[in-house]
Amino acid sequence: MPRPIRIDRLAWAVLGVTALALITGYFVKAHCTGAPFDDLGRSPGFAATPGRICYSDIQFLWVGREINNHVFPYLTGWIDGQGHLQGGAIEYPVLSGLLYWLGAIGVHNDEQYLLHMSLILAPFGLLTGWVLAKLSGRTALLWALTPPLAMYAFHNVELPVVAVATVAIGIVIWAHRRGLSPRRPAMLAAAVLAIGFNLKIYPGIFVAPLALYVLTYGTRPAPERRRYDLRGAMGVLGTAAAVAVAGNLPFMIFGYKGWRASLEFQQLRTADLSTNSIWFWGVQHAFGSTEEYDHFVSLASPALIVAAFALTMCLGWRVYKRSGTYPWIGVSAAMLCGFMLFHKVHSPQYVLWLLPFFVLLKIDWRLIAIYLVCDFSLEMTVWSYFQEHADGTSISWWVQWGVWIGVWGRAGLLAAFLFLLPNSALRERYPEASASEEPERAPEPAR
Repeated sequence: MPRPIRIDRLAWAVLGVTALALITGYFVKAHCTGAPFDDLGRSPGFAATPGRICYSDIQFLWVGREINNHVFPYLTGWIDGQGHLQGGAIEYPVLSGLLYWLGAIGVHNDEQYLLHMSLILAPFGLLTGWVLAKLSGRTALLWALTPPLAMYAFHNVELPVVAVATVAIGIVIWAHRRGLSPRRPAMLAAAVLAIGFNLKIYPGIFVAPLALYVLTYGTRPAPERRRYDLRGAMGVLGTAAAVAVAGNLPFMIFGYKGWRASLEFQQLRTADLSTNSIWFWGVQHAFGSTEEYDHFVSLASPALIVAAFALTMCLGWRVYKRSGTYPWIGVSAAMLCGFMLFHKVHSPQYVLWLLPFFVLLKIDWRLIAIYLVCDFSLEMTVWSYFQEHADGTSISWWVQWGVWIGVWGRAGLLAAFLFLLPNSALRERYPEASASEEPERAPEPAR
């Protein structure tokens, strides 16, 4: 007899709640759009958005990157002497630039553009919720029910990169649950992570701990192991490099200046008020000039990021020596925390990068709650801070405290996560049984 079709009610429930959060997120951002439009298709209310949470980078980029003129990205672009992008250059990796261009097809104002981009991005949010539900069960509701998804889903093109990173992790977990050798699934996951690298860079850093996971034979019992699987680890690194290069190579060949402009833009970007980083709020006042401050940050930021990566991978190696398995998912999460902590830019929507790890790893719920409260505090006050600063008025005390709590609360927890996450186990939905099967019952004894 054919096996009955099992409906995963929990996964569908997570999918439904995620859809509601995405719909809410769209209407939050749509408040900044609407007729009448100017000659560029810009909503008149957009100029009043510094103090409104409906602001989104998607709507902002409608003008200034030739998106409104439907220019194919990078190929004819460049960066001028003042550090401004021109001619279709976009400050994001190539796949994100393609998504921005794709969303503009057939639209003529920023209201239509936000809608089209939201329709493109929403499936990635649904995919993330579905995969998390399959991997971690009801804990996946953290993805859909907490404020970040509704607040940031359509702030920028974060949903595709979060989905890609989550799918890559899911591939390796799926292989582990079925007792497969980690090498080939890890190479597939590395290819997926490289696609994420071409979207927003950060998934590329997960390839290194994934390679160490394969190097140490994943979760295979000790008697089945040789010393190290060097060929498998090199395969993971080589696959990721090949896919990343393949995605960038056409743009490097046919539009090198425009492709290079996105990298130069990020290199030239300073840690100013708009970046919400520890550098602006904690280091700036120690320097007598802006030039000295910018020079220091340009050196200290990458150095500390690399140091954080090295620290977390070493902590993961200690766990491997103790447990026999390299905790590549926890190390990846910790590396991401180091990147977010020490990078020049810490945009509010970056919390979406962390949410899947909050779902997948056994992290103290109190720490997650505190982090989300700090993030919410920043989002609810930083736009008022920008508005009051632009108006030249004194900053309201509640706005100042809200920003401080957001910036330093997140920073403190990110620093703690550097040490905690490599030691965090997975929240597994099916620790013993397959996701699609129930464990067989033992036959009852004859009476």
